[in-house]
Amino acid sequence: MLIIIFLALCTSAYSQDGTIKGFVYDDSNGEGLGYCIVQLKGTSYGTLTEKNGGFIISKIPKGDYTLTITFFGYDTISEPITIEGGVISKRYQMKPAKVALEAVQVTAAEQRVITETRTSVISITPKEMKKMPSIGGQPDFAQYLQVLPGIVSTGDQGGQLYVRGGTPIQNMVLLDGMLVSNPFHSIGFFSVFDSDIISDADVYTGGFGAEFGGRISSVMDIHTKDGNKKRTSGKIDVSPITSKLFIEGPIVKLKENRKVSLSYLLSFKGSYLQQSSKVFYKYVGESGLPYNFFDFYGKLSLASTNGSKLNIFGFNFDDKVDYSDIATYKWKNYGVGANFLLSLGKVPINIEGTMAYSNYGIKLDDKLKDGVDSSTLSGFTADINFSYYFGKSLLKIGAALIGYRTTYSFFPTPHNKIFTSDNTSDIGVYIKYKYNYRSKLLIEPSFRLQYYASMSVAYPEPRLSLKYNITQKIRLKLAGGLYSQNYVAATSDRDVVNLFYGFLSSPSDLPKKFDDKAVRNNLQKAQHIVLGLELDLIPFTSVNIEGYFKNFSLLTSLNRYKVYDDNDIYASKPELLRKDYIFEKGQAYGGDITLKFEHKGFYIWFVYSLGWVTRYDGVVNYSPHFDRRHNINLVASYACGKRKSWQFDLRWNFGSGFPYTQNQGYYPQYVPTNGLGDDYVSANEDISFFLADLNAARLPSYHRLDINIKKKFFIGEHNIIELNVGATNLYNQKNIFYVNRISNAIIYQLPILYSFGINWSF
Repeated sequence: MLIIIFLALCTSAYSQDGTIKGFVYDDSNGEGLGYCIVQLKGTSYGTLTEKNGGFIISKIPKGDYTLTITFFGYDTISEPITIEGGVISKRYQMKPAKVALEAVQVTAAEQRVITETRTSVISITPKEMKKMPSIGGQPDFAQYLQVLPGIVSTGDQGGQLYVRGGTPIQNMVLLDGMLVSNPFHSIGFFSVFDSDIISDADVYTGGFGAEFGGRISSVMDIHTKDGNKKRTSGKIDVSPITSKLFIEGPIVKLKENRKVSLSYLLSFKGSYLQQSSKVFYKYVGESGLPYNFFDFYGKLSLASTNGSKLNIFGFNFDDKVDYSDIATYKWKNYGVGANFLLSLGKVPINIEGTMAYSNYGIKLDDKLKDGVDSSTLSGFTADINFSYYFGKSLLKIGAALIGYRTTYSFFPTPHNKIFTSDNTSDIGVYIKYKYNYRSKLLIEPSFRLQYYASMSVAYPEPRLSLKYNITQKIRLKLAGGLYSQNYVAATSDRDVVNLFYGFLSSPSDLPKKFDDKAVRNNLQKAQHIVLGLELDLIPFTSVNIEGYFKNFSLLTSLNRYKVYDDNDIYASKPELLRKDYIFEKGQAYGGDITLKFEHKGFYIWFVYSLGWVTRYDGVVNYSPHFDRRHNINLVASYACGKRKSWQFDLRWNFGSGFPYTQNQGYYPQYVPTNGLGDDYVSANEDISFFLADLNAARLPSYHRLDINIKKKFFIGEHNIIELNVGATNLYNQKNIFYVNRISNAIIYQLPILYSFGINWSF
């Protein structure tokens, strides 16, 4: 009913107005071009294309106009057009320019920052990722995330990212609209995403709109490009650490006289560091560096001339770490899905949707425990979104359905096992309105209603984003709202650094009260507010200053105080000593300063983050293990020579020490295995430990310097060979990664790793 009413209102509203609706594509490969400037020359009617290249300009008076489309690195399109009412549908192919004008690039950037609120969000493109020093010369999404404001990494190993006080389970990662459970490999330099398949990615570190639901901290929204619609192309990349094969091309070529095109995209990449480190990095020890992974991604894209398209994709990601004397850790993730964009021709509405299924499983075999920690998460996602444009304003409505099953088996202590499984589903509907008042004030109110079926709880989530353009060079912005989720990760805070990260949904073994107050439902909740200031006062330089506050009013955590089983025998014991899980609350607050300079081959990115994270579990106030007070990232890149064939990259990171709980002492512990038949006189005892105050100590500061040098050789029109050399942790800083509490065995973050590689793009 809502959809029918929506379509009727939109059609009726547009029947009286002149509208231009179209898509802009790269003529060399048929890929949609986002953020092109589309303008009716000499008027105020104009817009930027969406990420997929689509645009709509509405409420245009009847008359003759000249439509212009500009984008950095492409020839400008200029075309006369007559508006007589109704909707005109157009398709444009932009040709790469032989000479690019710097002024066009600046104009496009200026248009975007004054027409989008962009509070607490950073957009990432493959072009920017290539300016980062990278292992073997391969740029990676995970490496670039670590230099963004508000994002804290636990280091080179472990693959965990914490966003402005939120834990990894509170981060939503979307791949073309599909939920991805764990996108980061154990060796922290690599994500599961090949940079060559990425079209763009938006990272929301807080205050995100109502189109996203089910998470309370952040969103990483990643979009992949379509396969090349004009010719077969690809890349082969080889280094001592990783190798990659990427290939794309047309099955049905894009031509003017064809109504449809069909293209494919395939990516294979993997690491064999466990084997290659014994040859190239013998100084790390006889066992080498025990990290291997393999990632596959494939996609088919069916596109029509009017802009509608259907994508079918699938992936298989796996990861393995084998510390033979301490622990073996591995996970596997596979999935299939489809998404679509429906452009209704003469109707000024775009409809998008996604359907997908995925399965994720993780295991940790600690050699000093009796059992294996394991967790699985499998399920489906489905959503549909309607976008209705009028003038410079936008109305969006949408709905989403998520269903999944989780299992969890965990040993918080060597002889205490927790096991649970659950099936659940979430339903969300939202509405969002974007109002642009004379390009001076941007207002984006939105509202989401999220229903959690397993809890029978509906939670309203109003949200708001604002921007006020004081001038085109000085802009104020604000964002905030209410957020919820029932998705839980349970991990042991007894480890200095955590390897295992399990998944739960709606655990029921929780206390009835928290902080002497009754808890009506177990839903985790948070409230965000973000204030920001954008300054473009210095040529070629942009400065972004943001302050944030996140109040986590209710969280679910593994119960570190559990002593007794939760059964009738111990029913008289306090819930705090019986329940598997407990409630917590906390806050995260701080600020970031980001500076970006880009001009004539020079690129500088500087970020300083100051933050505090606190938690209260009903007994003690403490700092969680990811509370990092100071974090500094500096990225510098310089491209020079003919056709910018030489490139020099540098990155330095400093982070103050993480909190951790020290061991206070050890004691022998004997656990009977055969009851009265045990030979307790001669049997060996296990070693257990006493803990000091929770996270009262701090690890040493972390810092690391990476460098990279690249040289390109251009062979013909499409063939490029690139050689690269570099080093990670150039001055060989010993940063702590993992300490086993019983054996006290220490594993450090990665030592100095030199790298060299070659890749061929064709």
